Amino acid sequence: QVQLAESGGGLVQPGGSLRLSCAASRYVLDYYAIGWFRQAPGKEREGVSCISSSGDSTNYANSVKGRFTISRDVAKNTVYLQMSSLKPEDTAVYYCGTITRCDLERPVHAWGPGTPVTVSS
Repeated sequence: QVQLAESGGGLVQPGGSLRLSCAASRYVLDYYAIGWFRQAPGKEREGVSCISSSGDSTNYANSVKGRFTISRDVAKNTVYLQMSSLKPEDTAVYYCGTITRCDLERPVHAWGPGTPVTVSS
């Protein structure tokens, strides 16, 4: 059974940084790409970034390119999202999810419960 759990969210000032973690159950990273998604209040959920099951392919939404970096540690069954130069419009609940390949338009098979990020002074 696939289980995901996000952590690392919180309150940060504009221009600041946060690192989110997505802890997955064993072997998940071997078989699935992992995507990060976010949902701001009153808006639809959107794809942010993803990393392939091999770890050699990544994608980013245009709104976060150059500011966010996705990575993973297979030994720890964890995918990270390093977020820098944060803006108020990055405020959202961030979710990780399993996808069959690193394409932010793909259906998500399993979701974590999410972790909230608030960017505000």
